[in-house]
Amino acid sequence: MTREEEIADLQRRMAEAAAADDFETAARLRDELNVLSGLRRQVPGRMGLGTDQAVYKPPPGWTPPKRPDPMTAGHKPGGRKRR
Repeated sequence: MTREEEIADLQRRMAEAAAADDFETAARLRDELNVLSGLRRQVPGRMGLGTDQAVYKPPPGWTPPKRPDPMTAGHKPGGRKRR
C-alpha cells in the first residue's frame, strides 16, 4: 500500500468514525494521519506550561537598540518650562 493510499484509507476511516459519533477513534486516526503526513506531535511541557508558542530568534546580525537613560527618559532637551 502506497503512502497516498494509506492517507486516503485513514481519512475514510476517520470520516466513518466521526459519522458514527465515535470521536475517540476519529481523534486517534487523526493523530495517526498527522504523523503519517509528517507533522510532529508536541511534547507537553517542552515549551512551557500551557503554551505552544515558539521561541523566536532574532535575525543574524541584529543587535538590540541602546537602552535609554532612565534619568532623561521622556524629557525634552532644555528642561522643564515654567509658566
